[in-house]
Amino acid sequence: MKRTLLLMATAAVTASAAHAQYATYNHDSPKQNQITVMETGTGALSPELYYTVLHNKYKKSAAAKNKLSFRTLAGVNLYGQVDEAEAIDSALVSRAKIEALNVADRQIDLAWIAEGDKVNGQMERFKRNIDRILPAGGTTDEKERWTEYYHVYQCAINATKDAYMPNAQRKKEYLRIYEDVARQNEILVCYLARRQNATVTSKLLDATHERTTDKGSIVRDAMSRWNESRLAVRGSRPGGDCGTGDGDETVNK
Repeated sequence: MKRTLLLMATAAVTASAAHAQYATYNHDSPKQNQITVMETGTGALSPELYYTVLHNKYKKSAAAKNKLSFRTLAGVNLYGQVDEAEAIDSALVSRAKIEALNVADRQIDLAWIAEGDKVNGQMERFKRNIDRILPAGGTTDEKERWTEYYHVYQCAINATKDAYMPNAQRKKEYLRIYEDVARQNEILVCYLARRQNATVTSKLLDATHERTTDKGSIVRDAMSRWNESRLAVRGSRPGGDCGTGDGDETVNK
């Protein structure tokens, strides 16, 4: 009994599976013909009357416009693009190498390592001369003006350090800053020398102006020196006692 029920169940499952498989496959010849014509251009559209009456224009051009011809044409065109793609790839690889070198050149500031001490030395001299403005007799406004120049050059140095440029160009910028600072430093030195000379001259003029001149004393000192010289000359001659009492000399003939 059990064996009979098992056989019946197995037969039922097999039959249902076979029926389900047959139900899922519903062959439609007109659709298959249309797909074949669209994909490869072979076969014929059916029913012919339907396409002739309602889609006659599509029926005449469907086979010629199949996808296979477009795929074939696209594949042929791709062969011609292989060389171009390889050339583009080679150019991009070469450009990438160049840009990698450029990036490395721009990230390491070798120019400052070579020129930094010289630029810093000139900036330090410029700063020392600025600090001499007030002792030389300059005003606070003049010192502030020159200090602003110093800050401008310092800002230019910092901007050059942070700039994205090759070391060759960066070195040129550092040398330009150095030359400009040196030129301004020479101008400042000339200004300090002029101020120093003016201060010394003013002190001398003030000292001369404050001194009082005693003309009588100058005359008496001059007469005293003259008499001393005259007596010394008379005493050195033979017969130096000749002369008048008023100091006039006589000549013996």
